[in-house]
Amino acid sequence: MTYAEAVQFLYGLSLFGAEFGLENTFKLATLAGNPQEKLRFIHVAGTNGKGSTCAMLEGIYRAAGLRTGLFTSPHLVSFRERIQINRQLISEDEVVRLVAEFQPLLKPFPAGHHPTFFEVVTVMALKFFAERNCDLVIWETGLGGRLDATNIVTPLASVITNIAFDHEQWLGDTLAKIATEKAGIIKPGVPVLTAANEPEALSVIENVAREKHAPLYKLEQESCRFAGGGTPPPTLPGDHQKLNATLALATIDILQTQIPVTAEAVRTGLTGVDWPGRLQLIQKSNGQKILLDGAHNVAGTKVLREALEKHFPAARRSLILGVLQDKDWRRICKLLAPLAARILTVPVASERAADADELAKACRTYNPSSEILVCSSLDDALNQSAVDAFVVVTGSLYLVGEALERLGLSPEAGSERGLNEWIAPTKPASARR
Repeated sequence: MTYAEAVQFLYGLSLFGAEFGLENTFKLATLAGNPQEKLRFIHVAGTNGKGSTCAMLEGIYRAAGLRTGLFTSPHLVSFRERIQINRQLISEDEVVRLVAEFQPLLKPFPAGHHPTFFEVVTVMALKFFAERNCDLVIWETGLGGRLDATNIVTPLASVITNIAFDHEQWLGDTLAKIATEKAGIIKPGVPVLTAANEPEALSVIENVAREKHAPLYKLEQESCRFAGGGTPPPTLPGDHQKLNATLALATIDILQTQIPVTAEAVRTGLTGVDWPGRLQLIQKSNGQKILLDGAHNVAGTKVLREALEKHFPAARRSLILGVLQDKDWRRICKLLAPLAARILTVPVASERAADADELAKACRTYNPSSEILVCSSLDDALNQSAVDAFVVVTGSLYLVGEALERLGLSPEAGSERGLNEWIAPTKPASARR
Protein backbone atom coordinates (compact mmCIF):
# COMPACT_ATOMS: atom_id res chain seq x y z
CA MET A 1 0.00 0.00 0.00
CA THR A 2 1.23 3.50 -0.84
CA TYR A 3 0.50 6.62 1.17
CA ALA A 4 -1.84 7.82 -1.58
CA GLU A 5 -3.73 4.53 -1.34
CA ALA A 6 -3.94 4.84 2.44
CA VAL A 7 -5.40 8.34 2.08
CA GLN A 8 -7.86 7.00 -0.48
CA PHE A 9 -8.96 4.33 2.00
CA LEU A 10 -9.54 7.04 4.62
CA TYR A 11 -11.59 8.96 2.05
CA GLY A 12 -13.75 5.88 1.66
CA LEU A 13 -14.54 5.93 5.37
CA SER A 14 -16.15 9.35 4.96
CA LEU A 15 -18.99 7.61 3.12
CA PHE A 16 -20.10 6.33 6.52
CA GLY A 17 -20.67 9.92 7.64
CA ALA A 18 -20.41 11.07 11.23
CA GLU A 19 -22.34 9.30 13.95
CA PHE A 20 -22.76 10.31 17.57
CA GLY A 21 -22.12 7.47 19.99
CA LEU A 22 -19.27 5.56 21.59
CA GLU A 23 -20.21 1.93 20.92
CA ASN A 24 -18.20 1.55 17.72
CA THR A 25 -15.18 3.38 19.11
CA PHE A 26 -15.08 1.20 22.23
CA LYS A 27 -15.43 -1.94 20.10
CA LEU A 28 -12.70 -0.89 17.69
CA ALA A 29 -10.40 0.08 20.58
CA THR A 30 -10.96 -3.35 22.12
CA LEU A 31 -10.01 -5.02 18.83
CA ALA A 32 -6.88 -2.84 18.77
CA GLY A 33 -5.88 -3.90 22.28
CA ASN A 34 -7.37 -0.99 24.25
CA PRO A 35 -4.36 1.30 23.77
CA GLN A 36 -6.11 4.09 25.71
CA GLU A 37 -5.56 2.10 28.92
CA LYS A 38 -1.78 2.53 28.54
CA LEU A 39 -1.87 6.31 28.23
CA ARG A 40 -2.48 9.48 30.24
CA PHE A 41 -4.60 12.27 28.77
CA ILE A 42 -5.70 15.84 29.12
CA HIS A 43 -9.04 16.01 27.30
CA VAL A 44 -9.94 19.39 25.77
CA ALA A 45 -13.39 20.44 24.53
CA GLY A 46 -15.01 23.80 23.81
CA THR A 47 -16.35 25.91 20.98
CA ASN A 48 -13.22 27.96 20.23
CA GLY A 49 -9.63 27.94 21.43
CA LYS A 50 -9.29 24.17 21.76
CA GLY A 51 -6.39 23.87 19.36
CA SER A 52 -4.47 26.82 20.77
CA THR A 53 -4.93 25.58 24.34
CA CYS A 54 -3.79 22.10 23.28
CA ALA A 55 -0.73 23.58 21.57
CA MET A 56 0.25 25.47 24.74
CA LEU A 57 -0.23 22.44 26.97
CA GLU A 58 1.79 20.29 24.59
CA GLY A 59 4.59 22.84 24.34
CA ILE A 60 4.93 23.23 28.09
CA TYR A 61 4.88 19.50 28.86
CA ARG A 62 7.35 18.82 26.05
CA ALA A 63 9.63 21.52 27.49
CA ALA A 64 9.32 19.69 30.82
CA GLY A 65 10.87 16.63 29.19
CA LEU A 66 7.77 14.55 28.52
CA ARG A 67 7.15 12.62 25.33
CA THR A 68 3.92 14.23 24.21
CA GLY A 69 1.19 13.04 21.89
CA LEU A 70 -1.07 15.63 20.25
CA PHE A 71 -4.38 14.77 18.62
CA THR A 72 -6.31 17.61 16.96
CA SER A 73 -8.75 18.27 14.13
CA PRO A 74 -9.43 19.43 11.53
CA HIS A 75 -6.10 19.56 9.71
CA LEU A 76 -5.20 22.67 7.74
CA VAL A 77 -3.35 20.96 4.90
CA SER A 78 -2.08 17.44 5.62
CA PHE A 79 -3.96 14.65 7.36
CA ARG A 80 -0.74 13.94 9.23
CA GLU A 81 -1.21 17.13 11.29
CA ARG A 82 -3.89 15.34 13.31
CA ILE A 83 -1.45 12.90 14.97
CA GLN A 84 1.84 14.29 16.30
CA ILE A 85 4.49 13.24 18.79
CA ASN A 86 6.70 16.00 20.20
CA ARG A 87 5.17 18.19 17.43
CA GLN A 88 6.51 15.88 14.73
CA LEU A 89 3.80 14.83 12.30
CA ILE A 90 3.16 11.12 11.99
CA SER A 91 5.11 9.84 9.00
CA GLU A 92 3.53 8.69 5.76
CA ASP A 93 4.97 5.21 6.37
CA GLU A 94 3.30 5.01 9.79
CA VAL A 95 -0.04 6.10 8.32
CA VAL A 96 0.27 3.33 5.71
CA ARG A 97 1.14 0.75 8.38
CA LEU A 98 -1.73 1.72 10.67
CA VAL A 99 -4.28 1.76 7.86
CA ALA A 100 -3.14 -1.70 6.79
CA GLU A 101 -3.39 -2.98 10.37
CA PHE A 102 -6.85 -1.51 10.88
CA GLN A 103 -8.43 -2.79 7.68
CA PRO A 104 -8.99 -6.33 9.05
CA LEU A 105 -10.26 -4.91 12.37
CA LEU A 106 -13.15 -3.28 10.51
CA LYS A 107 -14.49 -6.52 9.04
CA PRO A 108 -16.42 -7.70 12.15
CA PHE A 109 -18.67 -4.61 12.01
CA PRO A 110 -22.06 -5.33 10.41
CA ALA A 111 -23.38 -3.39 7.46
CA GLY A 112 -24.99 -0.18 8.60
CA HIS A 113 -22.76 0.03 11.69
CA HIS A 114 -19.37 0.60 10.09
CA PRO A 115 -16.95 2.84 12.00
CA THR A 116 -16.69 6.35 10.58
CA PHE A 117 -13.55 8.14 9.46
CA PHE A 118 -13.18 9.97 12.76
CA GLU A 119 -13.76 6.84 14.85
CA VAL A 120 -11.08 4.94 12.95
CA VAL A 121 -8.58 7.80 13.07
CA THR A 122 -9.20 8.26 16.80
CA VAL A 123 -8.29 4.66 17.60
CA MET A 124 -5.38 4.75 15.11
CA ALA A 125 -3.99 7.69 17.06
CA LEU A 126 -4.42 5.88 20.38
CA LYS A 127 -2.55 2.86 19.04
CA PHE A 128 0.26 4.99 17.66
CA PHE A 129 0.68 6.97 20.89
CA ALA A 130 0.72 3.77 22.96
CA GLU A 131 3.26 2.12 20.66
CA ARG A 132 5.53 5.12 21.00
CA ASN A 133 5.18 5.19 24.80
CA CYS A 134 3.92 8.74 25.06
CA ASP A 135 4.07 10.09 28.60
CA LEU A 136 1.05 12.33 28.07
CA VAL A 137 -1.46 12.85 25.28
CA ILE A 138 -3.14 16.21 24.69
CA TRP A 139 -6.48 15.03 23.34
CA GLU A 140 -8.84 17.39 21.51
CA THR A 141 -12.49 16.51 20.92
CA GLY A 142 -13.82 16.45 17.39
CA LEU A 143 -17.43 17.61 17.73
CA GLY A 144 -19.20 18.18 21.01
CA GLY A 145 -17.82 15.84 23.63
CA ARG A 146 -20.40 13.58 25.26
CA LEU A 147 -20.79 11.27 22.28
CA ASP A 148 -17.58 12.23 20.47
CA ALA A 149 -15.26 9.32 19.65
CA THR A 150 -12.50 10.85 21.79
CA ASN A 151 -14.64 10.37 24.89
CA ILE A 152 -13.62 6.75 25.47
CA VAL A 153 -10.67 7.92 27.59
CA THR A 154 -10.48 8.80 31.28
CA PRO A 155 -8.15 11.80 31.51
CA LEU A 156 -6.11 13.34 34.29
CA ALA A 157 -8.06 16.56 33.71
CA SER A 158 -10.94 17.73 31.53
CA VAL A 159 -10.74 21.19 29.99
CA ILE A 160 -13.68 23.11 28.49
CA THR A 161 -12.39 26.30 26.89
CA ASN A 162 -15.70 28.10 26.30
CA ILE A 163 -19.27 27.64 25.09
CA ALA A 164 -20.68 29.54 22.10
CA PHE A 165 -22.99 28.90 19.19
CA ASP A 166 -21.56 26.56 16.55
CA HIS A 167 -22.76 23.30 15.01
CA GLU A 168 -26.20 24.09 16.44
CA GLN A 169 -27.89 21.70 14.03
CA TRP A 170 -26.05 18.84 15.75
CA LEU A 171 -25.23 20.04 19.26
CA GLY A 172 -28.42 21.94 20.00
CA ASP A 173 -29.88 25.40 19.52
CA THR A 174 -29.28 26.81 23.01
CA LEU A 175 -26.11 27.37 25.00
CA ALA A 176 -27.43 24.98 27.64
CA LYS A 177 -27.80 22.17 25.09
CA ILE A 178 -24.36 22.84 23.63
CA ALA A 179 -22.85 22.95 27.12
CA THR A 180 -24.47 19.60 27.91
CA GLU A 181 -22.59 18.03 25.00
CA LYS A 182 -19.27 19.67 25.91
CA ALA A 183 -19.68 18.80 29.61
CA GLY A 184 -20.01 15.17 28.59
CA ILE A 185 -16.22 14.86 28.82
CA ILE A 186 -16.38 15.39 32.60
CA LYS A 187 -15.53 12.12 34.36
CA PRO A 188 -16.27 11.08 37.97
CA GLY A 189 -13.72 12.58 40.34
CA VAL A 190 -11.59 14.04 37.53
CA PRO A 191 -10.87 17.79 37.85
CA VAL A 192 -12.47 19.99 35.22
CA LEU A 193 -11.36 23.49 34.25
CA THR A 194 -13.30 25.98 32.18
CA ALA A 195 -13.18 29.56 30.98
CA ALA A 196 -16.84 29.45 29.95
CA ASN A 197 -18.60 32.56 31.24
CA GLU A 198 -22.12 32.49 29.82
CA PRO A 199 -24.36 31.88 32.88
CA GLU A 200 -26.64 29.49 30.97
CA ALA A 201 -23.69 27.34 29.89
CA LEU A 202 -21.72 27.61 33.12
CA SER A 203 -24.73 26.43 35.11
CA VAL A 204 -24.80 23.21 33.09
CA ILE A 205 -21.07 22.61 33.61
CA GLU A 206 -21.44 23.25 37.34
CA ASN A 207 -24.34 20.79 37.61
CA VAL A 208 -22.55 18.02 35.72
CA ALA A 209 -19.37 18.51 37.76
CA ARG A 210 -21.40 18.38 40.97
CA GLU A 211 -23.21 15.19 39.91
CA LYS A 212 -19.91 13.50 39.07
CA HIS A 213 -18.06 14.82 42.12
CA ALA A 214 -15.52 16.38 39.79
CA PRO A 215 -13.64 19.36 41.27
CA LEU A 216 -14.48 22.41 39.13
CA TYR A 217 -12.13 25.34 38.51
CA LYS A 218 -13.63 28.40 36.82
CA LEU A 219 -11.30 30.93 35.20
CA GLU A 220 -12.08 34.42 34.01
CA GLN A 221 -10.30 36.96 31.84
CA GLU A 222 -9.52 38.96 34.97
CA SER A 223 -7.55 36.02 36.35
CA CYS A 224 -4.98 36.16 33.54
CA ARG A 225 -1.56 36.11 35.16
CA PHE A 226 0.48 37.92 32.52
CA ALA A 227 0.25 41.53 33.73
CA GLY A 228 3.52 42.15 35.53
CA GLY A 229 3.94 38.53 36.60
CA GLY A 230 6.93 36.27 36.14
CA THR A 231 5.31 34.21 33.38
CA PRO A 232 5.61 35.69 29.89
CA PRO A 233 2.48 35.89 27.75
CA PRO A 234 2.13 33.32 24.96
CA THR A 235 3.67 34.15 21.62
CA LEU A 236 0.35 33.43 19.89
CA PRO A 237 -1.15 36.84 19.01
CA GLY A 238 -4.48 38.09 20.32
CA ASP A 239 -5.70 38.98 23.79
CA HIS A 240 -7.94 35.90 23.80
CA GLN A 241 -4.81 33.73 23.80
CA LYS A 242 -3.96 35.05 27.26
CA LEU A 243 -7.11 33.44 28.59
CA ASN A 244 -6.34 30.20 26.72
CA ALA A 245 -2.85 30.29 28.24
CA THR A 246 -4.23 30.93 31.72
CA LEU A 247 -6.46 27.89 31.28
CA ALA A 248 -3.46 25.80 30.23
CA LEU A 249 -1.40 27.05 33.18
CA ALA A 250 -4.20 26.35 35.65
CA THR A 251 -4.38 22.79 34.30
CA ILE A 252 -0.65 22.38 34.81
CA ASP A 253 -0.92 23.75 38.35
CA ILE A 254 -3.68 21.30 39.26
CA LEU A 255 -1.67 18.36 37.90
CA GLN A 256 1.64 19.40 39.52
CA THR A 257 1.63 16.52 42.00
CA GLN A 258 1.17 14.00 39.18
CA ILE A 259 3.35 15.69 36.55
CA PRO A 260 5.78 18.26 37.99
CA VAL A 261 6.55 21.18 35.69
CA THR A 262 9.15 23.86 36.43
CA ALA A 263 8.68 27.59 35.86
CA GLU A 264 11.42 27.40 33.23
CA ALA A 265 9.48 24.75 31.29
CA VAL A 266 6.40 26.98 31.41
CA ARG A 267 8.38 29.92 30.03
CA THR A 268 10.00 27.83 27.31
CA GLY A 269 6.73 26.21 26.30
CA LEU A 270 4.71 29.43 26.13
CA THR A 271 7.31 31.44 24.25
CA GLY A 272 7.89 28.68 21.72
CA VAL A 273 4.29 27.72 20.98
CA ASP A 274 3.24 27.63 17.34
CA TRP A 275 -0.29 27.16 16.04
CA PRO A 276 -0.73 28.20 12.38
CA GLY A 277 -3.77 29.90 10.94
CA ARG A 278 -4.81 31.79 14.06
CA LEU A 279 -4.06 35.52 13.67
CA GLN A 280 -0.99 34.44 11.72
CA LEU A 281 0.69 37.49 10.18
CA ILE A 282 2.79 37.01 7.06
CA GLN A 283 4.91 39.67 5.38
CA LYS A 284 5.78 39.03 1.75
CA SER A 285 8.96 40.20 0.06
CA ASN A 286 7.09 43.10 -1.58
CA GLY A 287 6.03 44.39 1.86
CA GLN A 288 2.45 43.16 1.65
CA LYS A 289 1.03 41.88 4.94
CA ILE A 290 -1.42 38.99 4.98
CA LEU A 291 -3.27 37.99 8.14
CA LEU A 292 -4.62 34.43 8.21
CA ASP A 293 -7.28 33.60 10.77
CA GLY A 294 -9.54 30.56 10.85
CA ALA A 295 -12.51 32.37 12.43
CA HIS A 296 -15.41 30.21 11.28
CA ASN A 297 -18.20 31.04 13.70
CA VAL A 298 -19.63 34.20 15.23
CA ALA A 299 -17.63 33.96 18.47
CA GLY A 300 -14.36 33.50 16.59
CA THR A 301 -15.24 36.34 14.23
CA LYS A 302 -15.81 38.69 17.17
CA VAL A 303 -12.31 37.85 18.43
CA LEU A 304 -10.88 38.57 14.98
CA ARG A 305 -12.76 41.86 14.77
CA GLU A 306 -11.43 42.96 18.18
CA ALA A 307 -7.88 42.05 17.14
CA LEU A 308 -8.16 44.01 13.90
CA GLU A 309 -9.52 47.08 15.65
CA LYS A 310 -6.86 46.97 18.38
CA HIS A 311 -3.73 45.87 16.55
CA PHE A 312 -4.31 47.06 12.97
CA PRO A 313 -6.46 50.16 13.44
CA ALA A 314 -4.91 52.32 10.71
CA ALA A 315 -4.54 49.69 8.02
CA ARG A 316 -6.59 49.97 4.85
CA ARG A 317 -7.86 46.45 4.88
CA SER A 318 -8.74 44.08 2.08
CA LEU A 319 -10.82 41.09 3.14
CA ILE A 320 -10.78 37.72 1.40
CA LEU A 321 -13.80 35.92 2.80
CA GLY A 322 -14.99 32.34 2.32
CA VAL A 323 -17.41 30.61 4.70
CA LEU A 324 -19.18 27.26 4.94
CA GLN A 325 -22.90 27.28 4.23
CA ASP A 326 -23.80 25.65 7.54
CA LYS A 327 -22.21 28.52 9.50
CA ASP A 328 -23.95 31.78 10.43
CA TRP A 329 -22.32 33.47 7.45
CA ARG A 330 -24.66 36.46 7.40
CA ARG A 331 -23.60 37.51 10.90
CA ILE A 332 -19.97 36.86 10.01
CA CYS A 333 -20.40 39.26 7.06
CA LYS A 334 -22.11 41.78 9.34
CA LEU A 335 -19.17 41.74 11.74
CA LEU A 336 -16.35 41.90 9.20
CA ALA A 337 -17.63 43.82 6.18
CA PRO A 338 -17.61 47.26 7.89
CA LEU A 339 -13.90 46.85 8.62
CA ALA A 340 -12.78 46.43 5.00
CA ALA A 341 -12.25 48.93 2.22
CA ARG A 342 -12.17 46.09 -0.29
CA ILE A 343 -13.90 42.71 0.00
CA LEU A 344 -13.21 39.67 -2.18
CA THR A 345 -15.61 36.78 -1.63
CA VAL A 346 -14.54 33.27 -2.60
CA PRO A 347 -15.93 29.74 -2.51
CA VAL A 348 -14.30 27.49 0.05
CA ALA A 349 -12.98 24.28 -1.48
CA SER A 350 -15.74 22.24 0.14
CA GLU A 351 -19.09 20.75 -0.78
CA ARG A 352 -20.47 22.82 2.11
CA ALA A 353 -19.21 26.17 0.78
CA ALA A 354 -21.45 29.22 0.99
CA ASP A 355 -22.10 30.84 -2.38
CA ALA A 356 -19.60 33.66 -3.05
CA ASP A 357 -22.33 35.77 -4.69
CA GLU A 358 -24.51 35.48 -1.59
CA LEU A 359 -21.57 36.46 0.61
CA ALA A 360 -20.99 39.50 -1.61
CA LYS A 361 -24.65 40.55 -1.36
CA ALA A 362 -24.53 40.33 2.43
CA CYS A 363 -21.29 42.32 2.56
CA ARG A 364 -22.83 45.04 0.36
CA THR A 365 -25.70 45.30 2.81
CA TYR A 366 -23.36 45.87 5.73
CA ASN A 367 -20.78 48.02 3.91
CA PRO A 368 -22.22 49.63 0.76
CA SER A 369 -19.18 51.91 0.38
CA SER A 370 -16.71 49.03 0.08
CA GLU A 371 -15.41 47.75 -3.26
CA ILE A 372 -16.71 44.18 -3.50
CA LEU A 373 -15.49 41.52 -5.93
CA VAL A 374 -16.78 37.99 -6.39
CA CYS A 375 -13.83 35.72 -7.17
CA SER A 376 -13.87 32.26 -8.69
CA SER A 377 -11.22 30.90 -6.32
CA LEU A 378 -8.73 31.80 -3.62
CA ASP A 379 -6.01 32.00 -6.28
CA ASP A 380 -8.12 34.55 -8.15
CA ALA A 381 -8.63 36.60 -4.97
CA LEU A 382 -4.93 36.54 -4.07
CA ASN A 383 -4.07 37.70 -7.58
CA GLN A 384 -6.71 40.45 -7.44
CA SER A 385 -5.33 41.69 -4.12
CA ALA A 386 -1.63 41.25 -4.94
CA VAL A 387 -0.88 44.99 -4.65
CA ASP A 388 -3.07 45.62 -1.58
CA ALA A 389 -1.01 46.55 1.48
CA PHE A 390 -2.95 44.56 4.10
CA VAL A 391 -5.09 41.51 3.36
CA VAL A 392 -7.11 39.41 5.79
CA VAL A 393 -7.98 35.84 4.76
CA THR A 394 -10.69 34.37 6.96
CA GLY A 395 -14.07 32.67 7.33
CA SER A 396 -12.99 29.04 7.40
CA LEU A 397 -10.05 26.93 8.56
CA TYR A 398 -10.36 25.14 5.21
CA LEU A 399 -9.73 28.44 3.42
CA VAL A 400 -6.79 29.26 5.67
CA GLY A 401 -5.28 25.84 4.98
CA GLU A 402 -5.57 26.47 1.25
CA ALA A 403 -3.95 29.89 1.73
CA LEU A 404 -0.99 28.34 3.57
CA GLU A 405 -0.40 26.14 0.54
CA ARG A 406 -0.87 28.91 -2.01
CA LEU A 407 1.52 31.19 -0.13
CA GLY A 408 4.17 28.47 0.01
CA LEU A 409 4.02 28.20 3.81
CA SER A 410 3.03 24.54 3.88
CA PRO A 411 3.88 21.60 1.64
CA GLU A 412 1.08 21.04 -0.84
CA ALA A 413 -1.33 18.28 0.15
CA GLY A 414 -4.56 19.74 -1.18
CA SER A 415 -5.99 16.31 -1.90
CA GLU A 416 -5.93 15.62 1.84
CA ARG A 417 -7.97 18.68 2.85
CA GLY A 418 -11.03 16.85 1.59
CA LEU A 419 -10.65 14.42 4.49
CA ASN A 420 -12.10 17.19 6.67
CA GLU A 421 -15.43 16.72 4.90
CA TRP A 422 -18.03 14.67 6.67
CA ILE A 423 -21.71 13.87 6.38
CA ALA A 424 -23.89 15.19 9.15
CA PRO A 425 -25.42 12.81 11.68
CA THR A 426 -29.03 11.93 10.98
CA LYS A 427 -30.20 13.69 14.14
CA PRO A 428 -28.62 16.02 16.68
CA ALA A 429 -26.69 14.79 19.68
CA SER A 430 -29.25 16.43 21.95
CA ALA A 431 -31.82 13.97 20.61
CA ARG A 432 -29.61 10.94 21.35
CA ARG A 433 -29.98 10.29 25.05
